[in-house]
Amino acid sequence: MPSPAAVDPLSGYCAVTRTFHSLRAPIPLPPPSPPLSFPAFAFSLLPSPLPAHAAFLDAATGEAVPFPAFLGQVRALATALRAHLHISRGDVAFVLAPPSLHIPVLYFALMAVGAVVSPANPALTAGELAHLAALSKPSVAFAVSSAAGKLPPGLSAVLLDSPRFSSFLHGPGDALVMDAAVMHQSDPAAILYSSGTTGSAKAVVLTHRNLMATRVLPGPAPPGEVLMLTVPLFHVYGFVFCLRPVMAAQTLVLHTAGRFDTRGVLAAVGRFRVTRLALAPPALLAIVRAAEDDESVAASAATLQVVLCGGASLSPELVRRFSHKFPHVFVSQGYGLTETTAGFCRSTGVEESRRIGSVGRLSPGAEAKIIDPATGHALPPGLPGELWVRGPFVMQGYLGDKESTSGILDSEGWLRTGDVCVIDKDGFLSVVDRLKEIIKYKGYQVAPTELEDLLQTHPGIDEAAVVGYADDQAGELPVAFVVRRSGSNLHEAQIKDFVAKQVVHYKRVHRVFLVDSIPKNAAGKILRKDLAKLALHRINAKL
Repeated sequence: MPSPAAVDPLSGYCAVTRTFHSLRAPIPLPPPSPPLSFPAFAFSLLPSPLPAHAAFLDAATGEAVPFPAFLGQVRALATALRAHLHISRGDVAFVLAPPSLHIPVLYFALMAVGAVVSPANPALTAGELAHLAALSKPSVAFAVSSAAGKLPPGLSAVLLDSPRFSSFLHGPGDALVMDAAVMHQSDPAAILYSSGTTGSAKAVVLTHRNLMATRVLPGPAPPGEVLMLTVPLFHVYGFVFCLRPVMAAQTLVLHTAGRFDTRGVLAAVGRFRVTRLALAPPALLAIVRAAEDDESVAASAATLQVVLCGGASLSPELVRRFSHKFPHVFVSQGYGLTETTAGFCRSTGVEESRRIGSVGRLSPGAEAKIIDPATGHALPPGLPGELWVRGPFVMQGYLGDKESTSGILDSEGWLRTGDVCVIDKDGFLSVVDRLKEIIKYKGYQVAPTELEDLLQTHPGIDEAAVVGYADDQAGELPVAFVVRRSGSNLHEAQIKDFVAKQVVHYKRVHRVFLVDSIPKNAAGKILRKDLAKLALHRINAKL
């Protein structure tokens, strides 16, 4: 960190190093060298005696797990993981389950014994799960019975909805078990799956210290603070959000009822007096639409103070519509990647939230550069370029993929986000465009190359290209351009059905355009921006 005199007090920019620095108060973290696991760190922050209020609440059933019971279950499960399943430091545990009160207990217990948590979407197909398992090489899986049949053959599985697992939660717990394994802060704690900047899924290795760096509230939680999480716990947004409140002794209400139900969520907000609601942009749109149709909807959210929104871009118009119906609630937007242990930029407080179109300011400990893609030079405030970021939250790397790791992470710890951003004179970051080609459908990442490769396995398809098409509800929809093989009479419905049978729901192709050729540059790279314009033209022509 340069001297304070060299850093602009508004933007955080240092003209000497051409680097932006966070101006927020630093988050206290332990020195990096002493052995320490994330669960041990999190539990060390809790007051003594333990608070009696709920650590976790099930929004559907009202079942609560108070902090003493939560720690007791973590210790009991950690003991069982060692004694009955012989799980030890470095073992990778595949987790395949919808949100439930068991999941945070499982995450903490696995990390407490040195295992590496690797959650995946239970809606994925068996083939997709096999690909993820090939990346992370798990030695054990924890799954609900409805999803266990999709696990790779030969992978030992524990059913989370079985009497056996229940007995693990309520068995004897040995506090010493969580201290038995010497864990370094640099040890892997989790493996999450991301498409990186391009291509198919990659296994992102996050360390115990990465998770420690997500701490946002030093000191006790504000009185009456209740959070609610409506995003999946396998996604980095939900994964981090279900761990973070423990560090601040906050109550977290989990949405466990499956698909987002606007009235059900708002009823839970009122029932449990939720003050902060974490959701994705499509859910915010659903709430706005419900409030615009029925004036009584907003009344059920009387205790709500903040909506935390991330996972995909949020249109300024949607924020304005929400604020009109919920004037007492401010929207806190955030920005981050799986590779940065979720968000490293967020708007905090009412004043910052008024900067509509911005995702806020750099979080504590974050450094950023805006790089001109053409010259490689770092740019000052107000000019757009590729965002590079550095901090204690940056991943260790992609498991077993040194080439992809070196392509996104340099030797000085700078991570290339692949996003074109601008940081203004007041330090507010806005995402302008994406260099990377990933499609974001309702916060999920869809890799065009994965769908292109799949399409080209069809005997009637010669070439294929997939791009995203802007949609106000989903963010982006995957659409495909297909060149049929000579003599093929394939039509749109057949192609969409071919894809739908082999991928999870959010990867399905929503439109297919039959074309004579795919535009490419001299090097053979698909000109996706040209295709995106063509998709817009064709779809508008049909309206």
